[in-house]
Amino acid sequence: MELNTLKPAPGSKHARKRVCRGIGSGMGKTGGRGHKGQRARSGGFHKVGFEGGQMPLQRRLPKRGFNSPLRDNSAEVRLSDLERVEAEKIDLTVLIDAGVVPARVKKAKVIVSGRLTRKVVLTGIAVSKGARSAIEAAGGSTDAPLPQPKPKPEPKAIPAQAEAQAKAKSEGKPEKGDSRQKAAKNAGDSRGEAGAKKAGGEEKSAKPKGKKGE
Repeated sequence: MELNTLKPAPGSKHARKRVCRGIGSGMGKTGGRGHKGQRARSGGFHKVGFEGGQMPLQRRLPKRGFNSPLRDNSAEVRLSDLERVEAEKIDLTVLIDAGVVPARVKKAKVIVSGRLTRKVVLTGIAVSKGARSAIEAAGGSTDAPLPQPKPKPEPKAIPAQAEAQAKAKSEGKPEKGDSRQKAAKNAGDSRGEAGAKKAGGEEKSAKPKGKKGE
């Protein structure tokens, strides 16, 4: 075999379709575009998947599941995998070189699966609660931080107005709302009394005056 005898595989290359070269070719006149319309025009193109305004296929089909874009950045390591690694001090680079995790991985976590019978020192690798116990039981150690309990939510701050009302109630002072209600009640009582007096005066003035002789 020589360079001047190299050829592509039979059937892998096809001649370019030459449109608008006469009716005998089957692609004459309109060149396979049909008559008129957007697709027949020069530059008549819409976005891929557009179906003339009706709901396109990719929106009619339901969604199923979820694929995280970060799923390839992390990996799980079994205790049995640590048993196979020859080095005593193990970090992410050692795991990649040993073929335990892929090269694209950026973080790893040790889980409880298998057995660990030798001492290993983990650096920069997360561990589960059970895996930490198994590693320490075998005489090893890890620099992964211990999980901290979640802080309890702080009570909501009492607004200044509510705090003032609570303080006034504890001291026995009338609150602003109570004083306003009492003032409105007193005003209503005074208006009622004034109305009653006025009605009484009108009744007296309405009585007919008797003659002088009577």
